[in-house]
Amino acid sequence: MKLSSYLSPDLIVTNLGGNNMEELISNFIETVSKRDKNIFKEKKDLVKEIILEREREASTYVGYGIAVPHGRINHFDDLVIGIGILKNPLPVLFQGKEEKLNLIILVAGDLLKSKSILKIMSGISSLALKHKEALDKILKSKNPEEIIEIFREHNIEIDHDIIAEDLINSSLVPARDNNTLEDIARRLISENISGLPVVDGYNNFLGEITERELIAFGMPKYTSILDDLSFLTVGEPFENYLTKENITPIKDLYRTENIVTLDREAPIMEIAYIFMSKKVTRIYVVDKGKYSGVILRSDIIKKILHI
Repeated sequence: MKLSSYLSPDLIVTNLGGNNMEELISNFIETVSKRDKNIFKEKKDLVKEIILEREREASTYVGYGIAVPHGRINHFDDLVIGIGILKNPLPVLFQGKEEKLNLIILVAGDLLKSKSILKIMSGISSLALKHKEALDKILKSKNPEEIIEIFREHNIEIDHDIIAEDLINSSLVPARDNNTLEDIARRLISENISGLPVVDGYNNFLGEITERELIAFGMPKYTSILDDLSFLTVGEPFENYLTKENITPIKDLYRTENIVTLDREAPIMEIAYIFMSKKVTRIYVVDKGKYSGVILRSDIIKKILHI
């Protein structure tokens, strides 16, 4: 079923006020509840409590100026989807950078509605990434019917099976094969990650560069064939790295073997099986040789098991 089928003018607030996410969520729920007392089926306070608790665990901001606060409520048979357009953009910190929150998509559903919630988040992110003009129209509109029509035109499906596209992280900027070791080390530290996909100038996927390759470059070559390194002096390792980090490109260092890639249509069961059987921590999504994004093993926990 399409997301637009769940939308109602009563569930769209075009001038939502609040100084933080907690106020935005509370004000939204109070506003729509006054319009229709049956929206949350006498569970308004419980819905609010569960959604706020989920927000306190981890931000539901997904980028592009959008947050998807959500909650799964036991014995809540309906799926409620509401839209709040902020009166004043709210500053948020996302992946180390400050962005502006402009829109919330609030979702309340049963405990078993994880799939629908994830599909909504995926569809909204895809809309913002591929159809920015539609998002701009939604933010500027004061007419709930017009907003529903914009969503209807873009056919966001929320009941299909979960595929790689729903889990993908497209915000991770890949490394280029001409980046230096210093460039990569700086990014691994500042972005708190352990590895990066590598692409060429045409976004063709080439491989990955990780902490392991950087450390290996700094070690003497012969250490890879030794069992006992106790005789080495303390200062010897990493001299090669420290003297060449700012001039050595990763072109000949990034890894091309033992990397798992899938296309956007790969089903969730295949993804989970690969994580379990191959013991990898990341899967790269590649379509026709072009890099699309990455799925981390932790995404299975964050986006499915504990959404």
